[in-house]
Amino acid sequence: MPEVKINNILYATDFSESSVPACDYALTLAKLTGATIHILHVIGELIDQRRGRLMPDAFAILEKEVQEQSVKELKIFCDRYFGEEVNMQSEIVIGNPFQEIIEHSKSINADLVVMGTHGRTGLEHVIVGSTAERVVRKSEIPVLTVRSNS
Repeated sequence: MPEVKINNILYATDFSESSVPACDYALTLAKLTGATIHILHVIGELIDQRRGRLMPDAFAILEKEVQEQSVKELKIFCDRYFGEEVNMQSEIVIGNPFQEIIEHSKSINADLVVMGTHGRTGLEHVIVGSTAERVVRKSEIPVLTVRSNS
């Protein structure tokens, strides 16, 4: 049986508490394998179709503020949950979360995607959908989803 080598782990986060258990798995796997963790946050709110209702200058200001806030949140999140225990890189992109996760996994040559799931069921799942479910269905590499404790 061939050995599976994990060099690059893509950990996708929305900074919510439901993403923390997945963070623990990504960190443990990186320590065990020596892999680099690539932390990705996708800003999906700015691709909303309603943005056309905003004046271009107003949208540019909003976009800049959201990106600046996301950079701050990503630094706080990384400092809190990763420290300097593993080799890591982080990035923030704007787009459709599941599509950006798939594309980023390809661009970094990821061997594994790790992400949390909110554990929605029933009508809420049908209405809101699941980024994790879409990533699992579309990914060409293994995806580890970790359900939130809440």
